[in-house]
Amino acid sequence: MKILFRQCLRGSIYLLLSSFALPIHAQVSVSGLITDSSNMPIPGVNILLKNTTTGTTTNFEGRFKLEASPSDTLVVSYIGFKTQELAVREQVFFTINLTPEANTLAAVLINAGYYTVKDKERTGSISRITAKEIENQPVNNPLEAMQGRMAGVEVVQNSGVPGGGFEVKIRGQNSIMAGNEPLYIIDGVPYDSRTLGSGNSSGAIIPGGNISPLNAINPGIIESIEVLKDADATAIYGSRGANGVVLITTRKGKEGKTKFTINSSTGIASITRKMDLMNTEQYLEMRREAFANDGITEYPANAYDVNGTWDEDRYTDWQEALVGETANTSKLQASVSGGSKSTQFLISGMYQNETTVYPEDFNYDRITINSNIRHTSSSDRFQVTLNTGYTLEDNFLPGTDLSFSAIRLAPNAPELYDDEGALNWENSTWTNPLAQLEGKYRNKTKSLFSSAVISYKLMDNLELKVNSGYGYTNLQDNITSPHTVYDPAFGLDSENSTVILNGADKDYWIVEPQLHWNRTLSNGVFNILVGSTFQKQNQEKQTLAGLGFPSDRLIYNLSAATTLLVLNEDIIQYNSQSFFTRLNYAYKNKLFVNLTGRRDGSSRFSSGNKYGNFGAVGAAWLFSEDINLSWLSFGKLRGSYGVTGNDQIGDYQYLQTYTINDNFYDGNIGLNPARLNNPNFKWEKNKKMEIALELRFLNQRMAFSTAYYKNRSSNQLINYALPGTTGFTSIQANLDALVENSGWEIELNGAIIQNESFDWKASFNLSLPKNELLRFPGLENSTYTNRFVIGEPLSIAKLYNLKGVNPETGLFEFEDYNNDGTITAAEDRQYIADLTPKFFGGFSNSLSYKNWAMDVFFQFVKKDGYNQYRTSEPPGTMTNQPVSVLGRWQKPGDQAEMQRFTTGANSEAFLAHSQFSQSNAAISDASFIRLKSLALSYTLPLNKSNNTSCRISVQGQNLLTFTRFKGGDPEQMNGFLPPLRRITFGVQLHL
Repeated sequence: MKILFRQCLRGSIYLLLSSFALPIHAQVSVSGLITDSSNMPIPGVNILLKNTTTGTTTNFEGRFKLEASPSDTLVVSYIGFKTQELAVREQVFFTINLTPEANTLAAVLINAGYYTVKDKERTGSISRITAKEIENQPVNNPLEAMQGRMAGVEVVQNSGVPGGGFEVKIRGQNSIMAGNEPLYIIDGVPYDSRTLGSGNSSGAIIPGGNISPLNAINPGIIESIEVLKDADATAIYGSRGANGVVLITTRKGKEGKTKFTINSSTGIASITRKMDLMNTEQYLEMRREAFANDGITEYPANAYDVNGTWDEDRYTDWQEALVGETANTSKLQASVSGGSKSTQFLISGMYQNETTVYPEDFNYDRITINSNIRHTSSSDRFQVTLNTGYTLEDNFLPGTDLSFSAIRLAPNAPELYDDEGALNWENSTWTNPLAQLEGKYRNKTKSLFSSAVISYKLMDNLELKVNSGYGYTNLQDNITSPHTVYDPAFGLDSENSTVILNGADKDYWIVEPQLHWNRTLSNGVFNILVGSTFQKQNQEKQTLAGLGFPSDRLIYNLSAATTLLVLNEDIIQYNSQSFFTRLNYAYKNKLFVNLTGRRDGSSRFSSGNKYGNFGAVGAAWLFSEDINLSWLSFGKLRGSYGVTGNDQIGDYQYLQTYTINDNFYDGNIGLNPARLNNPNFKWEKNKKMEIALELRFLNQRMAFSTAYYKNRSSNQLINYALPGTTGFTSIQANLDALVENSGWEIELNGAIIQNESFDWKASFNLSLPKNELLRFPGLENSTYTNRFVIGEPLSIAKLYNLKGVNPETGLFEFEDYNNDGTITAAEDRQYIADLTPKFFGGFSNSLSYKNWAMDVFFQFVKKDGYNQYRTSEPPGTMTNQPVSVLGRWQKPGDQAEMQRFTTGANSEAFLAHSQFSQSNAAISDASFIRLKSLALSYTLPLNKSNNTSCRISVQGQNLLTFTRFKGGDPEQMNGFLPPLRRITFGVQLHL
């Protein structure tokens, strides 16, 4: 880093001195191309020679040309964008990228999928973040960069280990049992977000085996992310957009001289919060009191923690020992871009390495290569764009997450290593947690995604376009459990070693021919889009287990296994065919109407129900064009209504299928019926409605918008329970259940201070969602009666209602709802805990002073969640506990929050604690405010005329968390590693 910084300084001094030696030339012809942040040409931009009246404007293609001398300075200005000044010197061609002003958001171009629309003209609900917000965050996955930054978009990280997954919900959960994942589009091509991982191989380290395929997308190559939310914005994607659409646009090459960008960063990462657990003194007090409560006067032989076997003066912070290491991160990125008027290109590459917070040497390596090339014919009628991305991932992790062990081990448990440096088993008195690290998990992933867009203008107002893409993913992962994970005293050898190997391949292709037509009339403009989609996806997956090996060195060789088991084997094919159209009319540039229709065909339904029809209508009125108010710069009222579908139910659900029977009959393999056919079930339907208001004040320096939405999902696809006499437990069917998502979204953006040296912008977003099950016929008699309640959200938990601790018995007491004198799960778990967020959002500030810049972003969530008692053992058993359990009952008459301690010998106390962990006591306020990201940077200009610079930055992620939650990190409550705190230092060169 020091060498790189010196080079920046030397380059700056050299270029500064050389600038004074420029010779004087006669006037030259200066030309250029001016684009916006999405690389779209901007017509009508003013270019003036500074301190003169000489100038010109850009044409429809964003190009300009004028005569100037080397001593002149170009002043480039356009309403809605920051003014730029560029010295001519010896440069004769300029590529200028204008930056939008925060006070004129209506001028921003928005990617709406099949078309691009100006923000002021859009009729649908679309949220957007740009490369600036993304590059200020040291993240591995683009989904993490979205957290808290978009109204109505809830993103939750399921684990802090590299390569883990995310749960994304756009305006709530629509489907009871089918998928609720949004559609991801990368450069116009759908990207399957379903994991190829298997819970058998990766479930112990990555929750549910949810390995996010979007880990293959380098956040550094993303230009923008748009999220389509309402019917008007999503209907053109039909059933695929039922749960919203996430559009990821990668960076493109620009016309002009060849430019190089090199970005190097290094940093550290650690857990954000630890649980407040007992120290040794408190723990031993608990244990001794528990034995006394249970009437046990002589400590059992296996009570090693209190009977003198273990050192009663020892204390180990197991959270620090097992998940308290500091992970190291390093990343190197480089790109080259440029091109001529007809052809532009960009090639970028990235290498990343990240270690873990676990003991021993585990790491995650990733290499990505991206390329983009765009060519336009001299007649401007023909254009072709090619995008390609290839990623290699090698993720090496422990076979088991140690987070759970870290909060349960006794604080006076033995040392991890003996005097010779070997694992310490302390005479077989404990299970050394580091023995789990003898088992390793590894996955290697190869991902390719590519797209091509070919367009030809048949006439000036008629364009033929073909969008196509191909992608391929291969994942190979395995988890080993050698015999060394067990105590050597057991006398086990490699005959007891096991390995599970999972292999999966997925490839897909898509072709979308489209026809675009526009026509200008006296009072408005018509735009018509007609197209079709042909898509196919193939997936193969196989999970095998090998048991017993002659040596652990052969543990990856299944042919050496004594026993071989096939745990899973799937070959799946998915086909879809669609036709879509969009009609847009703009009347006098103040009234906009958008009609969208799509007919989808899916292989997940039988021939009679294969096709579904979906559509929407959206409208917007710029009332500020008709109503002249001095305090109002811009005003828009918009609304939409439409119907989308959902087919995220898995493949072949309507067919009667069979599984292979492992038992042989007469030398033949048998088949068992696995699923009862139902060719009658149809698409889920999601009716969406929205109305919104957008305002701009103070010469468009302040922007306010609010939206109310109501989505109703019907025709729910559910596994309907069947009597056992049918031979099947359930059948896939449509049920007349109705789920409603409604809520308010509020956004506020402002340019608080703007002058030549200081700039301060702020933004705020707030989401107030509500989810409700309105109808579910026969719920009381179904298998879902303990999961759902009419009038309540889908994300509820039915629990016991804790009344307190009985002052006489010292045991927890619960409400007896049916008054039968007995507490039972079926009848008395009637307390409803709502785990849906009450509200969430974010608040950001972006400040710049001369060459300094600072970006601060806070994320906030108001919700309830499971606390530390959900998976706890009864206080008094041989597991550590939160300090809060010390407020326990000790003698008759005590008023206490926790029941009496027990070693587990008291069956009544043990049962009462089991019910306690399934009661409302296991729910607490999990709200938090998090300093999600902080970035501080200094840019050292090297040559203003060539736009070369050196940028030095410090970035942080998940830096501070303010919460009353006592169970560790409020975002991770499932016993896995929480999101990590990251701090990185980086240097970026633009040459």
